[in-house]
Amino acid sequence: MKLLHKDIEKDNAGQVTLVPEEAEDMWHTYNLLQVGDSLRASTIRKVQTESPTGSVGSSRVRTTLTLCVETIDFDSQACQLRVKGTNIEENQYVKMGAYHTIELELNRKFTLAKKSWDSVVLDRIDQACDPAQKADVAAVVMQEGLANVVLVTPAMTLLRAKVEVTIPRKRKGSCTQHEKALERFYEAVMQAILRHINFDVVKCILVASPGFVKDQFITYLFKEAVRQDNKVLLENRPKFMLVHSSSGHKYSLKEILCDPTVTSRLSDTKAAGEVKALEDFYKMLQHEPDRAFYGLAHVEKAADALAIDTLLISDKLFRHQDVPTRSRYVRLVDSVRDNGGNVRYQLSFERLTMLLGVAAILRFPIADLSEAEEDSSSEED
Repeated sequence: MKLLHKDIEKDNAGQVTLVPEEAEDMWHTYNLLQVGDSLRASTIRKVQTESPTGSVGSSRVRTTLTLCVETIDFDSQACQLRVKGTNIEENQYVKMGAYHTIELELNRKFTLAKKSWDSVVLDRIDQACDPAQKADVAAVVMQEGLANVVLVTPAMTLLRAKVEVTIPRKRKGSCTQHEKALERFYEAVMQAILRHINFDVVKCILVASPGFVKDQFITYLFKEAVRQDNKVLLENRPKFMLVHSSSGHKYSLKEILCDPTVTSRLSDTKAAGEVKALEDFYKMLQHEPDRAFYGLAHVEKAADALAIDTLLISDKLFRHQDVPTRSRYVRLVDSVRDNGGNVRYQLSFERLTMLLGVAAILRFPIADLSEAEEDSSSEED
């Protein structure tokens, strides 16, 4: 993401102009947008025209509209973002108050205005515009006939290619068709890796599968690399790491990233930090439960006691459309930061969702708050 202009007043109202440069930037933009914001961007509008003879025709024209945002629709697979709202500035093609849907495009600037820019939204802009936040982990999750090539960033997992090839079963006395199909499949996966993985940025490529599919593929990959004298693959051979997975589907990536051998290898990558923070919380919950709190009410009380060392909070909570509720989460983040704590914005991990979207690792133990409340209520009685 590129920041072209930023104008925010002392009362936190203002606007920013941004240019999304890659698919992941659409995810960041989705997290920046809220109902009630105003969005100015280039779009295409179907316009009806009437000729002097009375015949009516229609044409598609490119124009710039400013909408008051009403609905936000994000397609995570295609990384497409559509924003629907009413026009709030005069335009020769669109009346004031008319509805329109803008589909934000890569490499086309947009201006987003808000009545109040809070710290979490400004953090999101800094994160999106930081070149160091690029995907430095790639994974090929595969099984016979199916492979998913994905890039893992601190913010999200991007599916770059899905390879599907029908593999016939081995027949008694002849394996020719099976072997030919496997070779076609491995070749397609190899081409997907070369097309979608930037070896200058990526530090580690995880190749995961059930059984021996991964081993056979790696053997094929480097045999072909030698035959074709492909220097990119040969020079980056140490970056490939073989891992077991239960299937070749994308959801297996979660179990792969939690594998201890993988986390130690990925220790210097940004994506691993998000997974490790959640693992640390669960270890603390198991061994020192008085230093692991979850649920908004309990975590807020720990923040009031200046006890939070690391706050884990789901980015899903900041898309809450109820302003007072969202403000409560923002105040919690600001409080932890002001008191020297770390804040980790987590993807919408199911494991964090089970903890009500917010959890904290404490600097020092605090007695279970629910027990303390029961004791105080019994004393009052």
